[in-house]
Amino acid sequence: MFNGIELGREFFAKLTAIDEAMVVEAAAGACARCGGPLHRGDYPRKPRGGRIAVAGEAFDRRFSLCCGREGCRKRATPPSVRFLGRRVYVGGAVIVASVIAMAATAARAGVRATGIAARTTRRWLRWWRGSFTATSVFVQICARLVPAVERRSLPASILERVDGEPHQRVARLLGWLAPITTCSANGSRLVRGAV
Repeated sequence: MFNGIELGREFFAKLTAIDEAMVVEAAAGACARCGGPLHRGDYPRKPRGGRIAVAGEAFDRRFSLCCGREGCRKRATPPSVRFLGRRVYVGGAVIVASVIAMAATAARAGVRATGIAARTTRRWLRWWRGSFTATSVFVQICARLVPAVERRSLPASILERVDGEPHQRVARLLGWLAPITTCSANGSRLVRGAV
């Protein structure tokens, strides 16, 4: 299903536009701690993409905000569809590499196809089948895709049920995963209708 897919510059430009819209909307709010104004405080990231998302490595700024009130300076990082939490690899690479690693009959084949170490993709697959299934985001995804998705084949079982071209499916799943990409801002209102 995803062998041979490469997430290109246009794909990441669209995701960047979505992230930009979410940070602008979040900036219109106030600091959750003191009510002060929020100002842009982006920070650098060094994202990796492996062979499947090389273009994602060029988008190296994580959009963020911080309180402008002296003495507070609390950071409020809105959700992102480009970055999957604190992971080094871009979100699209995590999803596609996980699917390819699941389908590969040998670890070496998965590494050749993705450029991402087998140990890394095994860790991601444990996350998909383990702690991810305990999140409210997983419950919401299951509610969208009735009957429930097959846990043993995550994330492929989600992507199989989403309409569109492979890169559109990945973008939609990234939009659904966006609320778990931050814990410093209430992102659920910012993500609705993003992707």
